[in-house]
Amino acid sequence: MSESERPVYLRLRDNIGARILDGSVRDGDPLPSVRSLAAEYGANPLTVAKAYQMFQEEGLIVVRRGVGMFVAPGAAAKLRETERREFLDNRWPEIVAHMRRLDLEVDDLVERALA
Repeated sequence: MSESERPVYLRLRDNIGARILDGSVRDGDPLPSVRSLAAEYGANPLTVAKAYQMFQEEGLIVVRRGVGMFVAPGAAAKLRETERREFLDNRWPEIVAHMRRLDLEVDDLVERALA
């Protein structure tokens, strides 16, 4: 499935996750309100709420009633572990198979990455 075919709430979730992983938002930092994030992405507020709900269920954000949503303590480490597991279990096998079809070696990739 291409990126544009993925549901909007999953793309939003990925974007928020990327912000947490790259350190743009850190543990304890406030997250944009549902309305402001919906406006930023031109999305339906219910769609944004669904993305936030997924993070809340995963323990990555906390809601403080009347105050807003915040990145939960340890969220980056927890998200990084989840993303690594997903990558190694689901995406890496496809990458390895593709590398074999192209007769690419790990050294080729390392050399390219360091260039």
